[in-house]
Amino acid sequence: MSPVRALAPVMEAAPSPSITLADVRAAAARIAGAVIRTPTIRCDALSRATGATIHLKLDNLQATGAFKERGAANRIALLTARERAAGVIAMSAGNHAQAVARHASLAGINATIVMPRFTPATKVTRTEGWGAKVVLHGETLAEAAAHAHELALRDGLTFVHPYDDPGVIAGQGTAALEMLEDFPQLDTLAIPVGGGGLLAGCATAALELKPGIRVFGVEVEGYPAMAQRLAGQPVAVGGPTVAEGIAVRDVGEVPYAMLKRLGTEMLVVPERAVEQAIAMLAEGAKLVAEGAGAAGLAAVLAYPERFAGKAVGIPVCGGNIDARALSNVLLRQLLRDGRILRLHFDIPDRPGMLADIAARISALGGNVIEVNHQQLFGAPTVQSTELYLMVEVRDGAQGNAIIAALQAASYVVRRG
Repeated sequence: MSPVRALAPVMEAAPSPSITLADVRAAAARIAGAVIRTPTIRCDALSRATGATIHLKLDNLQATGAFKERGAANRIALLTARERAAGVIAMSAGNHAQAVARHASLAGINATIVMPRFTPATKVTRTEGWGAKVVLHGETLAEAAAHAHELALRDGLTFVHPYDDPGVIAGQGTAALEMLEDFPQLDTLAIPVGGGGLLAGCATAALELKPGIRVFGVEVEGYPAMAQRLAGQPVAVGGPTVAEGIAVRDVGEVPYAMLKRLGTEMLVVPERAVEQAIAMLAEGAKLVAEGAGAAGLAAVLAYPERFAGKAVGIPVCGGNIDARALSNVLLRQLLRDGRILRLHFDIPDRPGMLADIAARISALGGNVIEVNHQQLFGAPTVQSTELYLMVEVRDGAQGNAIIAALQAASYVVRRG
């Protein structure tokens, strides 16, 4: 008979940090008065356009223009007396920087924000305007983050992570708490995902408050890091995006673990859907949203079958979009909708041709807003002229009618 060997004790992994609805409720009490309790509105224009009943949580109305204030305010309120005396440090090139700077200033705490050297001057100025010391370091966010951790260790500062911190996550979850308090009938949420803090906080609060509610995370196609992690795939992200606020490669380990436990489903949306959502929010809801702030609506546009007939809550979680980027998005959407036509003609070089074309367009209600008349160098022969027109119309049907009328008058017209 072989000897019995004693089995070594099984060492269980320590549970990863998490939060509950009670933590979110406690965060709501802490940040009351320091963070705006933004309205949630039902938007009839977007509801008609999408086939879902759309409710928008207007966190673009926060003092710094984004939801990040919730997590920053809660985390700073949780600091010990020693941590408050030493000060805080954060790394961010965007909304988190201003949120930490603002709430540290309100609490009388010194704040240092490390930003990459490429950070636009306007963001640096705004962050400094909230009273923070800004340190520009590194060419990438990763380099800036590493330097921030070095300074935290050297100077005894508390690092306020933008999403990988239970206190921050609980603060972000107050957005869902407020949405469901205002509209208990919501049965679906579509939450943008960068590092995962907003989704983890909102999913936790919503599922505990209203079991059975569907909560979707939304990522843009170039940066589906959380979707890849949850699917057990290697993370492969990159490229330009209008949703730079959620263009994250390294998602938070705490949010990842929480979302994995909750079984949260991710939806990955194309860049074009994000641009369309920005334009629809501007025209239909009269709201300015950055790309990340429009991602929830983009999911409704990209996956209509998931949301048809549902009462959907969407946080417009940020409104800090560059004015030129907003202008370009709106113009691109007008072109896609057929409300702006780009027309190209090769016409004989004779007096009155341009006037005749313009008159025919005007007769059908079109408005010529730009003219490019190449007589010398662009035309194929010296007897012809190359003409480009940009024409404003009501819709695609009116545009098609204008093109048909020009073709009936023997003009050769190409859409540019």
